[in-house]
Amino acid sequence: QVQLVESGGELVQVGGSLRLSCVASGGTFSRYAMGWFRQAPGKEREFVAAISPSGENTYYADSVKGRFTISRDNGRNTVYLRMNSLKVEDTAVYYCAARTFIAATTEQAFRYWGQGTQVTVSS
Repeated sequence: QVQLVESGGELVQVGGSLRLSCVASGGTFSRYAMGWFRQAPGKEREFVAAISPSGENTYYADSVKGRFTISRDNGRNTVYLRMNSLKVEDTAVYYCAARTFIAATTEQAFRYWGQGTQVTVSS
């Protein structure tokens, strides 16, 4: 059983930056592909970014490509989401998710989920 705990969400102004962190426990972190998803008020949860177990391969939603960067530190059991040039529409609860081995971009593919961290982008 893998437990995921996100942190780093806060209120930030348009154009600002944040780095989210997600610490995993209870499993062999290097075997898990990791993903970030987000859910805005009144909307479905959507894919943001994913990374393969080794960190070699990364995937992004078109809406964040060029602004967000996913990375991982297998020695620290942590995955990060660096968010630059933030927009009001990036406001959401951001969730970290894990699945074994192969990276994916759909919510249904991920088995383990964190509780989320709130990111609010203010104009």
